[in-house]
Amino acid sequence: PFQVVGGKVKKPGKRGRKPAKIDLKAKLERSRQSARECRARKKLRYQYLEELVSSRERAICALREELEMYKQWCMAMDQGKIPSEIKALLTGEEQGKAQQNSTKLAKAVKTEANSSNP
Repeated sequence: PFQVVGGKVKKPGKRGRKPAKIDLKAKLERSRQSARECRARKKLRYQYLEELVSSRERAICALREELEMYKQWCMAMDQGKIPSEIKALLTGEEQGKAQQNSTKLAKAVKTEANSSNP
């Protein structure tokens, strides 16, 4: 019953613990439960991916609309017309610059007042 391999004595059979007698019904139930969980994970993964795709498609549509708007503006400017949106942007920038300058001036005045008071 013993084999000698490379100077070592080997016993027949498997090494380690012998598996306990596992109830076949319990094993099948665990397998079914594992399969259910796997299907549920797969379903969630596909739902997530579908939502991701649809949100990206919406973003693409929005960007295409924005691009088309810019193309229209460029064509209008090529014809010598200034679109009202661009006029609004320009006047908004001018107002914004005036507001920034007034805030800078106010900050400078506050700093001078604080530095002169010991």
